[in-house]
Amino acid sequence: MPFTEISIYQVKPQKTQEFESLILEAKSSLEKQKGLLLLRLIKRGYRIDMEQIKEGLPPHKLTRIVKSVKYVLYWEFDTKENYGLAQKNLYNSYWKSIEKCLIAPHDKYLGERLF
Repeated sequence: MPFTEISIYQVKPQKTQEFESLILEAKSSLEKQKGLLLLRLIKRGYRIDMEQIKEGLPPHKLTRIVKSVKYVLYWEFDTKENYGLAQKNLYNSYWKSIEKCLIAPHDKYLGERLF
């Protein structure tokens, strides 16, 4: 059963370029992690409300930053053990630099993929 992490990063508005550069630099290292099945990063840029959903309309593009710029990292591994090793490697290389870009520690959601 594949093991998954979804992390939500709240990046200081003035640190978005630095954060994106760090993640792009880390990407090549992350992609080489043993057992990695999938790696994705998205930058929140849209919102959708119930009316739009009911009408089948596209989401609205965000036009301003209120508190932070949000990013979501999704990565999936073949085992929890390989995930743990990848976390250790990330911690020993990019973790401290990434944390300096955040307004708060990132949220991690962990679990086994159901489908």
